[in-house]
Amino acid sequence: MSTQTDPSARLDGEAAAVGKLSTLDRFLPVWIIAAMALGLLLGNVIPGLNTTLEAVKIGDVSLPIAIGLLVMMYPVLAKVRYDQTHRVIGDRKLMITSLVLNWVLAPAFMFALAWIFIPDLPEYRTGLIIVGLARCIAMVMIWNDLACGDREAAAVLVAINSVFQVLAFGALGWFYLQLLPSWLGLPTTSADFSFWSITASVLVFLGIPLLAGFLTRTIGEKTKGRDWYEGAFLPKLGPWALYGLLFTITLLFALQGGTITSRPLDVARIALPLLVYFVVVFGAGMVIGKWLGLGYAKTTTLAFTAAGNNFELAIAVAIGTFGVTSGQALAGVVGPLIEVPALVALVYAALWARTRFFTPTHANG
Repeated sequence: MSTQTDPSARLDGEAAAVGKLSTLDRFLPVWIIAAMALGLLLGNVIPGLNTTLEAVKIGDVSLPIAIGLLVMMYPVLAKVRYDQTHRVIGDRKLMITSLVLNWVLAPAFMFALAWIFIPDLPEYRTGLIIVGLARCIAMVMIWNDLACGDREAAAVLVAINSVFQVLAFGALGWFYLQLLPSWLGLPTTSADFSFWSITASVLVFLGIPLLAGFLTRTIGEKTKGRDWYEGAFLPKLGPWALYGLLFTITLLFALQGGTITSRPLDVARIALPLLVYFVVVFGAGMVIGKWLGLGYAKTTTLAFTAAGNNFELAIAVAIGTFGVTSGQALAGVVGPLIEVPALVALVYAALWARTRFFTPTHANG
């Protein structure tokens, strides 16, 4: 027996979900577009800005960008209820599905898209494949939080992605750039990835804010209690995640502004497969999660952790392996150019799906 939901009730539910967002959150697309535009403007009108930004680095990432990423990550990880992560680890359907999506299906899909859309441009093709191998460990926490996903699940899945990233990135790079193309009779690419770049990216951009978030919650709850921590402290800390996001986006586009604006056709060629990738992988995650009965919160987390990519790592690996002016590095830079607005749009798509395809029980599940 089927039941039908009143359309007006669905619209009211959607409005309520979106209405819970703060003014900063609700107008996030506007702020992001403004940050991207400001970054491109700064990169084109201030001589030597990119050199200044790159003067000091953490690993292969500019220090100002690294600071922005840490500011972005810390408030989100301070919101996680770490005493609830055991329920995520015990959810075998979620864990196995996430591993398959992140480390089997998503990289294979990006490999296929790179060869379908840009078979004639090997540098960009290689850069796209590297982006597909770099699973997200940073910004996904923001998108998941905005879409009312499961914070504890996101923290656990991001941690697992981090471990796999250190252990499997080099092997998968060899498989997708050399072994698989040779099996298919396609040209191969030689690449020697820096183990240190990968490890440093994980330790800095996940390890530091994860430890800080854990200690903040632990100390805050012990000294003031959970009610104070979540009712008084977190609302004041929360906006800093988006401040860090906007700061990071501005710097990223300032750093590569000249490159992006001087090669618009190349950017468009790289952007199209990326857009297809984000939409299809996110959609697949939502459909699979719904089919498995994971509930809205975990399904959304599954979809965002599968669709997002670690562009900081992809850019660092591309620059370290092929050089700062390489086509591979440009492909990495175009990643956030497409990923940021695409995943912001998918936040709203997830909130829309919440009221139409998930029951209230499942929406909270």
